[in-house]
Amino acid sequence: MITKTLKAVAAFGCVVALTGGPVQAQELKIGYVNSERVLREATPAKAALARMEADFSKRDKDLNDQAGKLKAAADKLEKDAPTLPESERNRRQRDLVEQDRDLQRKRREFQEDLNQRRNEETAGIVERANKVIKGIFEGEKYDLILQDVVFAGPRVDITEKVIKALNAAPAAK
Repeated sequence: MITKTLKAVAAFGCVVALTGGPVQAQELKIGYVNSERVLREATPAKAALARMEADFSKRDKDLNDQAGKLKAAADKLEKDAPTLPESERNRRQRDLVEQDRDLQRKRREFQEDLNQRRNEETAGIVERANKVIKGIFEGEKYDLILQDVVFAGPRVDITEKVIKALNAAPAAK
């Protein structure tokens, strides 16, 4: 929160510095882009999310199936425990503990792989969005385009324009 506030103060300082000199004949053209909205609503972002879900859904289902089997085995052991010899009960408990460790390890690996993939996909979308923003900046002669601001009015919000341009741009390979 403090970082966003500092960024806003720095951006305000830039605006004051740009407009604080001699009176300029033309108005300062400023734009604002809501990065979170771009990453949530742009077609390339939605496509990346769909690809990730397709790529990771089987692995997630396998982990959930393994967790279900482990729970069923634990329930069976709990039910059978009073009638089992102690050596058999101890062996089954050790097996369950080992299976649980294996499942937890697989879940951590899954989460790490998912996070890495999400970061890679996000980085690619951000790179493409930045190119689109730069094109808008140069094409429409903006003086300043900001992201991550505390407040921005609809007059300077160009997020929708960025999303439309990003959706229209050919997919990067």
